[in-house]
Amino acid sequence: MQRAAKRILWVDDEIGLLRPHLLFLQQRGYHVDAITNGDDALALLADNAYDLILLDEQMPGRRGLEVLRILRQSDPYARVVMVTKSEEDRTMTEAIGRQVEAYLVKPTSPRQVLSVVTRILEGSSIQQQRAAQDFAARWPELARGREEASTEADFARLYQELVDWHLRLERADETRLVATVESLLEDLRRDFGPWVMRNYPGWVRGGRGAPCLSVDVVERFLLPLMGDDPVFLVVLDCMRLDQWRSIAPLVGRFFDIEESYHYSILPTATPYARNAIFSGLYPDQIAARHPGWWATTGDESSLNAFEDELLAEQLLRLTGRDVPIHYDKVFSDRNAAQVRGRILSALKTPGTVLAIVFNFVDLMTHGRSESPILMEVAKDESALRQLTRSWFERSTAFLMLKEAASRGHRVVLTTDHGSIHCRRPATIYARRDATASLRYKFGGDLRAMDRRSAFAPSGFSTLRLPPGPASSNVLLALDDYFFVYPTKLRKYQRRYRNSFLHGGISPEEMIAPVAVLKPRPQ
Repeated sequence: MQRAAKRILWVDDEIGLLRPHLLFLQQRGYHVDAITNGDDALALLADNAYDLILLDEQMPGRRGLEVLRILRQSDPYARVVMVTKSEEDRTMTEAIGRQVEAYLVKPTSPRQVLSVVTRILEGSSIQQQRAAQDFAARWPELARGREEASTEADFARLYQELVDWHLRLERADETRLVATVESLLEDLRRDFGPWVMRNYPGWVRGGRGAPCLSVDVVERFLLPLMGDDPVFLVVLDCMRLDQWRSIAPLVGRFFDIEESYHYSILPTATPYARNAIFSGLYPDQIAARHPGWWATTGDESSLNAFEDELLAEQLLRLTGRDVPIHYDKVFSDRNAAQVRGRILSALKTPGTVLAIVFNFVDLMTHGRSESPILMEVAKDESALRQLTRSWFERSTAFLMLKEAASRGHRVVLTTDHGSIHCRRPATIYARRDATASLRYKFGGDLRAMDRRSAFAPSGFSTLRLPPGPASSNVLLALDDYFFVYPTKLRKYQRRYRNSFLHGGISPEEMIAPVAVLKPRPQ
């Protein structure tokens, strides 16, 4: 069945002079109606639907901008291209303010008009076809890359590319190919867990082939930026790579972005990974240096109470001097004015490092499991990205970044870990002393019914964790599993299936974005 031609209405008092343009569009398959004045155009539009309106500004009677104003009252979403002889800024600004799709200045060539019409009416389908063709050409290499991945760079590069393909194909509404990318991601995730199990113990002991880990972030990315001018270290807690990709275009309006990554240490949870960023130390090293800071009660919420002091110690080790530090932890955007005031005050001190943690993404991720409303609003990865972007656009974090850009300050933006969309329960056995986390457990006699669902290291020291109680051990979830007990199997399956969780081993949790932001000239 032949597709119906797109309908175009061209309104211009000199329409006779535009016959070559009309014929050129008609030859390309468009249905074009021509009218010479605004009143007749409005009457025609009242009874007919058009996909695009080409509207001249300078006509006898109603001018184009007046026609546009009246048209917007009856059809706010009409697609309009303003065509005019006027190069005045005022005309262009008013037309753009009324949300025209494009603005053309006469004289225009037929091909120039065709280019604009094609972009507006066919752009999405062309992009969809292009995305599908590009992915089809790239797919064999992606599949081969997944089979041959053997280094940290291989896994990171492949994961990053698959995330990019997922986002691009999703924008192009290529549902079938998105499913193909998700299948490749599942295969990658399945390979990633055993590979990490084999290599991680060597990484944390300084073995060859280790990636940049949480403990390396400050030295690798922040230290080279430090000098006489203040510099920012911003941590968006629990931010996945795809969530970063969703907000990066907003950040890119104000900064040039140099993107990299680091691997979160295990467990991929705030008390361990974020402390490692601020301290440059593994948990066992922090506990040895500051035994009073390391909770022994099982309450992990107290473990991040000393991030500012840990950062000060790390910078002293790295620079040999006391570096002025401003530290802020932001849980809510209700206090944006106070946060901004504290930042502006801190910026008066030369060489200050402003370390700011934003907890919204983590709070949203955890709250989703407890709230039916959030579970519905953020029901999958795509919805979680959209919710993250919606928050970020109006957040204190974005406000602070724009302030930094306007003042010419550089920023290191990163996260401590990501999260994984957990779909499969893994039954485990444990004593009553086991911790409550669903992707990692500490406790006595821990074991998984299916060994393929979990990593059981030989002891706490294997992960560079402080020693646990006698006879206790560690269990980390692999792939997209979450831990359940056999006594509460149905309850936990129903409550936590499809939750976004963290603490275990997956690319989504471990491969964390790092962006060095350099302000664009204002």
